[in-house]
Amino acid sequence: MKNITSRRSFLTKTAAAATVAAMAPLASFEQTVDRTPKTSAPSNLKITDIKCGYIQGSLFVKIYTNQDIWGCGEGVDAIPGTYYLVKNFGERIKGKSPLNVHRLFEDIRKSGFFQGAQAGMYVAVLSAVEAALWDLAGKALNLPVYQLLGGKFRDKVRVYCDTALYQRSLPTPDDFAEAATKAKNMGFNAMKFDLDQANDPHKYDRYNWTASPAELQRMYDQLAAARKAVGPDIDICADMHGRYDAVTAQAIAKRLEPLNLMWLEEPIPAENVDAYKLITQSTNTPICAGENHYLAYGFRKMMEIGAVDIIMPDLQKCGGLGEGQRIANLADLYYVPFAPHMVASFLGAMATAHVCASVPNFLIMEWQSYFHTQPMFKEIVTYDGEWVKDSFITVSDKPGIGVEINEAAMKKYAIPGVPFFE
Repeated sequence: MKNITSRRSFLTKTAAAATVAAMAPLASFEQTVDRTPKTSAPSNLKITDIKCGYIQGSLFVKIYTNQDIWGCGEGVDAIPGTYYLVKNFGERIKGKSPLNVHRLFEDIRKSGFFQGAQAGMYVAVLSAVEAALWDLAGKALNLPVYQLLGGKFRDKVRVYCDTALYQRSLPTPDDFAEAATKAKNMGFNAMKFDLDQANDPHKYDRYNWTASPAELQRMYDQLAAARKAVGPDIDICADMHGRYDAVTAQAIAKRLEPLNLMWLEEPIPAENVDAYKLITQSTNTPICAGENHYLAYGFRKMMEIGAVDIIMPDLQKCGGLGEGQRIANLADLYYVPFAPHMVASFLGAMATAHVCASVPNFLIMEWQSYFHTQPMFKEIVTYDGEWVKDSFITVSDKPGIGVEINEAAMKKYAIPGVPFFE
């Protein structure tokens, strides 16, 4: 009897609700429709297309699906002339679920063993595609990327300011002091300077990678001025862009020891990690490298032999966000800090920040001064939060990466003659 009564009550209430709904204003009906999810189950989500656009040194990839959900990713450096490679990758993943990020990554990587899938352009483009897949998966599941990566160790990610005091303009020690003071006044508690100078008048010649005594003195004087300007509590890094030999690297690393650098970055080219080990063992100045290494495989020997003190993979070219996390976890086994290189847009910066939040051995992440000086970088993305404050980025809690690209604004900066999201 109780079941019958409950059923009658349910039917009566249902009929009454239907009557009220029929009498409700059209606006209420429209609001109800708007609140109703338009997507089907995630299991039915399929990739339908992939498009891309190029701006300066960045490749932006957008992956579309059958549920009007898309994902965006970015690749840097090794990306010129790769439009058809992007389209080729797109054909390999069309019709598949974007939620299987690792599987799609492996499908593309392993199918390219004889097409250059070990490094360079192939992996840089794959990095952009992989990041777009994470963004898409996060939006489909209503979760931020760091959650998909296993959660976060921290809410904020510390960054250092690349001062962009490029050596081609022959900056003086006073210029270094001024740039250091400016970065400190902007709220940064860490900063980086370039030391390599191809047009140094004291250089032996353009092809000899050994620095002269005058060059070594110039490098020291520049960084000493920066240190004096900001005091002992600010972290200072120095980058040599792999443009010197091992003799010079050992000499300058030793000379810079009194300045207590956070690290000396890529004093020699990336290829010979055994040479890096000799440099690292010769000095108390921490040696950092990795922006020109690809995939976790590229970091394995580096970790095994203790070639460097700190690693700095670039997640927009080393294989993407999942691969970046694998590299960080590999380094963690050797108690090596993870300090990713980052020369992308704010989309790439936030994507990198998600990985930095997800690993225990994160040290610091690169932040570019062009975010503050070039309006283009504000125009080409959409983000309603604060970008950086007191040398920290707050990791987005929005679904996916949390930053959208603005295609209309991008178009005016697109590289001429290259298809733009076609």
